[in-house]
Amino acid sequence: MKTTIDIHDDLLARAKRHAREAGVPLRAVVEEGLRLALSAPERAEGYRLPDLSVGDPNAGDPLEAYTWQDLSEVIYGRPVGE
Repeated sequence: MKTTIDIHDDLLARAKRHAREAGVPLRAVVEEGLRLALSAPERAEGYRLPDLSVGDPNAGDPLEAYTWQDLSEVIYGRPVGE
């Protein structure tokens, strides 16, 4: 099957050089690369950040008593809209 793909110039030059040195067509190099990529084992799930929480996870939310306006004033030091 024919298809068209865009390959970065440097990568294509390396693939062509590899094909020439191996004495195989570029198509064989591309097909082998695809086979290797598709036969690789599934990657483990992505990186997970360690839990560095502090305090009691069952404690109440200390910000619950504040309104958005109260929080804005605490964060920015001025009333909303200034």
